[in-house]
Amino acid sequence: MNDNLKPYESYNDVNLPWLDKIPSHWEMIRNKNVMKLKKDVVGEQSGNYTLLSLTLKGIIARDMKNPKGKFPKDFSTYQVVNENDLVFCLFDIDETPRTVGLSPLNGMITGAYTVFKIADINPKYLYYYYLSLDGNKLLKPLYTGLRKVINTDTFLRTKFPLPPRDEQEQIVKYLDSHLSKINKFISIKKKIVAALKEQKQSIIYKAVTQGIYPNRSMQKTNVDYLGYIPEEWKTSKVKFMFAIKKDIAGSEGYDVLSVTQQGIKIKDISKNEGQMAQDYSNYQLVNPNDFVMNHMDLLTGFMDCSNYYGVTSPDYRVFTFKNGIEKNNRNKYYTYFFQSCYSFKIFYGLGQGVSSMGRWRLQADKFLNFPVPVPSLAEQQEIEKYIEQRTKQIDKLIDKTQSEIELMTEYRTCLISEVVTGKVDVQGIVVDGVIEDDLDLADEDFDENETEEVEDLEEVEA
Repeated sequence: MNDNLKPYESYNDVNLPWLDKIPSHWEMIRNKNVMKLKKDVVGEQSGNYTLLSLTLKGIIARDMKNPKGKFPKDFSTYQVVNENDLVFCLFDIDETPRTVGLSPLNGMITGAYTVFKIADINPKYLYYYYLSLDGNKLLKPLYTGLRKVINTDTFLRTKFPLPPRDEQEQIVKYLDSHLSKINKFISIKKKIVAALKEQKQSIIYKAVTQGIYPNRSMQKTNVDYLGYIPEEWKTSKVKFMFAIKKDIAGSEGYDVLSVTQQGIKIKDISKNEGQMAQDYSNYQLVNPNDFVMNHMDLLTGFMDCSNYYGVTSPDYRVFTFKNGIEKNNRNKYYTYFFQSCYSFKIFYGLGQGVSSMGRWRLQADKFLNFPVPVPSLAEQQEIEKYIEQRTKQIDKLIDKTQSEIELMTEYRTCLISEVVTGKVDVQGIVVDGVIEDDLDLADEDFDENETEEVEDLEEVEA
């Protein structure tokens, strides 16, 4: 992919907060000269349109036969989108993973977004330009208010660099060709990471449910997900071993803890990290060695054992070993066990609620009556050591592969930016043909539950 790209021969200075110069034969024009604001509401005809979403994978059609994620009750306020329209989310920009998309389809999208018809320019060049700005969140000088909104009039008055039409076409061809290769590389690496994680989960699940010694006598349980367990083991119910806590903080000043797929972490309140509450006095106290689980979302939620003092959401479930029980049991063993119940969707099978809205919950009574294996304390310790040894190398491979993905993702962002702003000249470079599907491969593992967080919001007032 190294084409020995060089800069243009001469440049002119420009006055944009995110751009200081462009090739001397390029123009600077306002968005309004090529972008026409659309607002065609579908109304009662929503059933005749394909539902679209703006995602990390671009603008995609939602699967209404097997719906996932969040949906509004009524689509009548949604707006018409046509092929090659540009769609922007011009609010909450720093918190939104992707704020621009070029639609490959005709359909409808939430009225909270801003849709433009593009004229007299290659729409994909303009898309790549704003994708480069979005990737680096460079539109901050245009934000107003706490919601970080860009006023539509302000956006339309904003200038962008415009190369001649033949250069637009070459820039698009060059980026399409190179991004398809980059995305294919990233896609392969992501599949490797997924396979390694599955291998790790399988090792853990087998160890915590069947032990680590081969050729031992096994006993049949009446628990579907356990099947056979070692003859020396017992089974119990959660309620006989653990107690649910509900100690309310009553005041501020604690670290705020969040349960993620990577475990429990301390939220950075100063950076307004994630969804933040206005008042933490009604949050639950968490002590070291308490278990915390997100039982409200069994599909994307998780659980972990805390290493911290702090508080966590009142919607989470905090529990701990009952008095006298903890001396015969290991926190780490049961952390591995309960996390496996998330990874293999065992808890999910016991949940209830509205899964399409991301509200699939494990009720307290089902959790308390949930059967768990009980190895001896000594064997729990041996299982912990075994899991740590077996998964250590897998974790190293995952980290190495993730680093490769991050580096290539950064290279992709940098390449787009340098090409669309004229820092390098791609004219005259012969490019390979493009397999269209490869252009989206890098984010093919996106989760539809995370595609569009504004489906049921009112339109934001600029």
